[in-house]
Parts: sequence; C-alpha cells; structure tokens
Amino acid sequence: MTFNDIFKSSFLENIASVSIFDMALALLLAFGLGVFIFLIYKKTYNGVMYSSSFGVTLIALTMITTVVILAVASNVVLSLGMVGALSIVRFRTAIKEPLDIAFLFWSIAVGIVLAAGMIPLAVIGSVIIGLILLVFVNRKSHNDPYIVVLQCDGHESEQAAKAYLEKQTERCVVKSKTAQKGHIELDLEVRLKDDNTDFINELAEMAGVASAVLVSFNGEYMG
Repeated sequence: MTFNDIFKSSFLENIASVSIFDMALALLLAFGLGVFIFLIYKKTYNGVMYSSSFGVTLIALTMITTVVILAVASNVVLSLGMVGALSIVRFRTAIKEPLDIAFLFWSIAVGIVLAAGMIPLAVIGSVIIGLILLVFVNRKSHNDPYIVVLQCDGHESEQAAKAYLEKQTERCVVKSKTAQKGHIELDLEVRLKDDNTDFINELAEMAGVASAVLVSFNGEYMG
C-alpha cells in the first residue's frame, strides 16, 4: 500500500470526525469529574493502606474512556476494531478493597456517558453517587468490633478475666483459645459500650493475666 492509496481512503476524512470544541469540552468535563471521583475516593477511603496512584488512575481512566468512546461514536468501523483491541487487555493488579471496584466502574461509566453527549446525566449522576458514598461509607458505628488477645496462666485467671470483660463490654464472644501447660491464650471479640478503653489497663493488672491487647477488627484485617 502506497501513500496515495492511504490518501485515497477515508483516512484523512476521520480527522474532522470529532470537532476540536467537542474534544476539548469532553476532556475538560472528564478531568473535572475525574477529580471529583478522586476526592470522593480519598474522603471515603478506610482501607489498610491508601494508594495515591490509584486515585490518579481514576482521573486518567475517566479521560481515557472519554477519548475511546469519542472515537468509537464517530466511526462504526473503528468501534469494531476497538472491541478486538481492548479484548486483549488484562488487569493484573489485585483489587484489595471491594469499594475500589465501584470507583473504577464509576470512572469508566462517567467517561462513556460524557462521550455520548449526556453531560447532565454524567454531572448530576456523579454528584448524587458522591453524596451517597459520603453518607454511607463515612458513617461510623459505636459498636465496631474489637479483638482482645488475652494471655493467662491458668483456668481461674481465665474465668476471672472473661467475667470482667463481660461486665465492661456490651458483647464478649470467644473466637479462639490456645492452651499450653501453664499458659492460656484467648482471642475474644468484644463490642465496646463507649470509646473508653481503660478497662484493658485494669485487665492487664489482674492476678494471673500476663498481657491484654486490644485491636480493632473489621472482618478482614486487624490493626
């Protein structure tokens, strides 16, 4: 194929398929909504370790999706080729937080809706989704579970420590127990009555109790 064959084809016709104004407006809105999604993600994140690169990825993903959909919407033949090209893409980074999947899908959806010209839907929908996430994700409960790791030297000290915990907390359930000669270790799930954790200090001072550790627990990790 020569350059003349390329020029005779519809290659140059695709240059003006999307106007400069449409591209600039779509990318500007995509950037703005991407930043909004990034700020909501940063505000609602409550995982183990915050990743700033993932937040930047949300902005980039919104803009990239907008560019792709603009190209696809302007050329039917290109859309078919794009499907084949994107089918080889594989994401190998593990998603550690379930909520991160929602943010990724949110970024992609905003890019698609913007490129389709549904600007009010993209803007209003993002605002509503952001407000809902702020309300529900940041809502804290005073009944968050905690784990008490207790080490005792015998059965009597174990029973006394457990009875003390049951009086100081709303709920106390044994999750695991390890018994060795002269040493007992208990893992108990407790629900605090308030934010006061001074009972751990008193528990550690009880006779027969070697140590008492209180850690937060959300069902996936302790820290």
